Amino acid sequence: MSVDGRQASNHFARLLSTRNQEELLAGLAPHPGDIPPQIPGGSHVSDEAVERRWNLLYAPPGARRELLDPDSEARKEDFKRNIEHFIGTVKVPVGLAGPLRVNGLFAHGDYYVPLATTEAALVASYSRGSHLLTEAGGCTAVLLSEGVSRAPGFAFCNLREAGLFVLWATEHVEDFRQVAESTTRFGKLTNLRITVEGNYVFLNFEYFTADASGQNMVTLATAAICEYIEQKCPIRPRHYFLEANLSGDKKASAQSFLLVRGRKVSAEVILSPDLIRKVLRTTPEHLVNFWRMSAMGGVLSGTMGLQGHYANGLAALYLACGQDVACVAESAVGVTRFEVLEDGSLYASVTLPSIMVGTVGGGTGLPSQKACLEVLGLYGPGKAQALAEVCAGLCLAGELSIMGALCSGDFSRAHRLLARAKLAKRTEEDLGTAHA
Repeated sequence: MSVDGRQASNHFARLLSTRNQEELLAGLAPHPGDIPPQIPGGSHVSDEAVERRWNLLYAPPGARRELLDPDSEARKEDFKRNIEHFIGTVKVPVGLAGPLRVNGLFAHGDYYVPLATTEAALVASYSRGSHLLTEAGGCTAVLLSEGVSRAPGFAFCNLREAGLFVLWATEHVEDFRQVAESTTRFGKLTNLRITVEGNYVFLNFEYFTADASGQNMVTLATAAICEYIEQKCPIRPRHYFLEANLSGDKKASAQSFLLVRGRKVSAEVILSPDLIRKVLRTTPEHLVNFWRMSAMGGVLSGTMGLQGHYANGLAALYLACGQDVACVAESAVGVTRFEVLEDGSLYASVTLPSIMVGTVGGGTGLPSQKACLEVLGLYGPGKAQALAEVCAGLCLAGELSIMGALCSGDFSRAHRLLARAKLAKRTEEDLGTAHA
């Protein structure tokens, strides 16, 4: 990663404006000595364990009251399966976007979508886009494919050994399936992809994970397969790793567009010029002009996919509904497309190949997160496919709203009115409290 020479020079000048070079280097050197106590208790959430953790800290009393409020303290048993070294909870405001009408293979009806965020204007924008889709009769949303992968890597002495291992692996796929499925009631091994790079072999195992997001499920199933390989394979690898970074786990990758990770979904809508003028205060032609220029901007900046801000809505929904928020890195990959139809209407679509969501397991059973899924009507078995289609509809709503705002000039106006105005009001309240 290169740095412009002028930037580097200015950076060092700022550093040396307060300290000399010897002081800077001394601060970067190792500092052996007494080590502070380790955080005690692991996953334990007993009163004693929590108290011992807080006793490590030099935080003001107000910090403890905010993080370990009475409700969090009373319900700490609910959290122990999802956290280690528990000291409390963080409260993030939740707002509703909607109504969002989705006409899908699995999601049918009008949804009020809970979004957890600290970014002012975000919920308002998604709510406007959702209202636009609903006025048009709703978006069509389709689950196209699903599967979650784990990709162990094996190192051999040479390419000949790697080839023999591949031959053996292809002859034992059914054994792999039986071993993997013995670890889970719901997961199914559906495919195996093999990649050879010199003396390295990557086995990319793909699973159907039912209504779970499935990260833990596929990890345990693949670990069992690797143990079987260790015990049964006559070609011994020099070493192997359970995940060798080929699955695309929690990162944007070109592989997303070729395969599937999680659930691949697409959503579309046709909007009349009158409706676009009414809600977005712009025209189909101007929206396509913006989309065309933003697509070129994405190409020039090297983005993965072509879209405006999938991460905004997905992160807020994931946080509210107990999903693995780090999976936004791979979920927020996809393509938005706008075009003007012969009758002057706007065709808009989004396709997201890696929506990682579930309605059972993980964080979905936590009290607040379960409540948000219940608000959606999508908690529990049989609901994960519908949740993925709702995610696609939400992203389509967000794309239309933000691009409409940039076309009409509302983008900066909304942030000024909703973000800065709220900040100014909070500052005034803080000042008033201080003066009192």
